[in-house]
Amino acid sequence: MKPIFAFDVCLTVLSLIGQGVMHILFISRLTGKKRRVWHFPLYIFLLGIIQFVPFPDAASGLLAIGAQALALYGMSHAALGNGGSVSWTVTFLAIYISQLSFGIINSMETILFPQLIGKKLLYPVVFLATLAAFTICFCLYAVVLKFLSLTEDGRTASAGVLLPPGMFFCAAQLYILQTAYRVLQLPLSPEAVGKHAMLLLLQILGLGALLCMLYACRHLDRSMEQQEALRSLEQAAQAQKGYIAEAQARYEQTRAFRHDIQNHLSVVCALLDSGKTDEGRRYLQKLRAASSMLAFPYQTGNPIVDILLGEKLGLAKEKGILAEVSLLLPASCGIEDPDWCVIFSNALDNAISACRKMEGERVIRISGERQGDFFMLAFENPCLEGPLPPAGTGLSNLKAAAEKYQGTMLTEKTGGYFCLHVLLNLS
Repeated sequence: MKPIFAFDVCLTVLSLIGQGVMHILFISRLTGKKRRVWHFPLYIFLLGIIQFVPFPDAASGLLAIGAQALALYGMSHAALGNGGSVSWTVTFLAIYISQLSFGIINSMETILFPQLIGKKLLYPVVFLATLAAFTICFCLYAVVLKFLSLTEDGRTASAGVLLPPGMFFCAAQLYILQTAYRVLQLPLSPEAVGKHAMLLLLQILGLGALLCMLYACRHLDRSMEQQEALRSLEQAAQAQKGYIAEAQARYEQTRAFRHDIQNHLSVVCALLDSGKTDEGRRYLQKLRAASSMLAFPYQTGNPIVDILLGEKLGLAKEKGILAEVSLLLPASCGIEDPDWCVIFSNALDNAISACRKMEGERVIRISGERQGDFFMLAFENPCLEGPLPPAGTGLSNLKAAAEKYQGTMLTEKTGGYFCLHVLLNLS
């Protein structure tokens, strides 16, 4: 009995360590949260306490799994800082997958291993079976990570969708393990072998249900991304209509002012000829004020872009963000005004958002340079430390606008500044 007891203890300890490490790695990768070294020993210690606590026999399995779920939820919520629904979702996913993996192997062991009882070959075979269970578990975790993301900058609606079926699958798997494998009567009768074969089939179907659920969640996330992109395009289209309408209004006002300039000059000359210099000076001041109202704060050669820069950078100035614009757009080129709006509005929105998170110097630099048939735009702003975030809908729309003109978009970080380069083909 001593070798069997020692083998059982060693296998239990290894299983606890393996499950603890895999659970922490899985929930940290799935939620995008940074794990710490102390998370692993703490969670493994909690699993060890749960394993050796003498729960009542009638509900020992249920209480043990419940305690494990609470421990994993606490690690996700308190240690990793995930929200409540996300923490419960990753908890049930992690536990269900580990239960399913070991349940499949338990069914196979029950059918194939009884004839090895009492033989030395049993120990290595059981050890290999445990490794097989961990291998299945690892592969399923990898599949979940490929199909699903519950990071804060991703889609968290999947958490609410996955939670009810995750709880159901976890409870069903727990029922199978506790009713079918808690006490075995050996040798197995042909009827018992058929029963365990059916349970193996049910668990394989449970695996298929998990994969179908992940596939559905992936399509849900893609649908939400498409809806968000559509809303972004609709908002951009409305903004572009506003910029174009304002540009047309400015053009009409300027044309009317130019039409009346001869009359204004005649009035000024008459006042000066009659010696009314003070009245003439006041009249000129009024003309200067009227002309300044027609002028744009930024002169790029494109009235639509001038209006856009005036609005966006005016709001930025109110928030203490400075702007340096050194830009002259080509007067005649094949780039349409709506595409200029897409490029400048998305680039400026990202730059202003990044500057608002910064302390100290906050400045947006915009420049452009033409080389032959190509035009290079550059947007530069200070940014926080860390890797570049994934491109959102705004930058994706900007990239699509650049590629429409056989161009490209490039982002980089240098010296604490984020640089966005947009190359356009003007030919």
